[in-house]
Amino acid sequence: MATITAETLRGIEVFQSLAADERRALAASCDARYYSVNEQVVSRQDESSDVYFIVSGDVRVTIYSRSGRQVSFRDLGSGQMFGDLSAIDGRPRSATVVALADSLILSMPSERFWEALRAHPAVTEATLKELANLIRRLSDRVIEFSTLGVKNRIHAELLRLAREHMHDDNSAEISPAPTHADVASRISTHREAVTRELNHLTQTGLIERRSGKLVIHDVARLTKMVQDVQQA
Repeated sequence: MATITAETLRGIEVFQSLAADERRALAASCDARYYSVNEQVVSRQDESSDVYFIVSGDVRVTIYSRSGRQVSFRDLGSGQMFGDLSAIDGRPRSATVVALADSLILSMPSERFWEALRAHPAVTEATLKELANLIRRLSDRVIEFSTLGVKNRIHAELLRLAREHMHDDNSAEISPAPTHADVASRISTHREAVTRELNHLTQTGLIERRSGKLVIHDVARLTKMVQDVQQA
């Protein structure tokens, strides 16, 4: 079992501005657990309300339809949290979270998380900003699903990933490269459609698979492709 210290919480985004003694007090309320690749952390509609903080590793927030189709919302990595929605409103989990890599994850009871929000304005501010960011991202996706065709949604998803993995001012290296099935699950389409369009973008020189990475050579060009369709 990993030892949870003030230094452990220093790497968690919502706690970074706290003093060491404040982080130490919060650390005492956390439990730590290692999750293996593909291991489920929380399940949709589960009644639990703990908040989770990723010390190392990556997880995917997803929903499975009755037919078994996967719809992925977002991937989260070291320093980020999840489970805060159920902690705040007391309702069942809105999605399933699965480890994408071997991960060390902390859990904190919702009651203690609420205490932290009340006692530390910096934690409250960071949490509100994260919730606002989530709403904006989901709003963008609703607009994309309602107004863009499959090809354009693929471009928009690639642009979203590129902005999170910028290599320099106009190129990005996404590592590990998302599978075609991963991209399909994010934009509600089929893997074959993603394969066709990524092959086309490769032929035009916009993207390239290299050593397990997806390289986007011209983010500005990709941005214009997305903006032209959104503004049409």
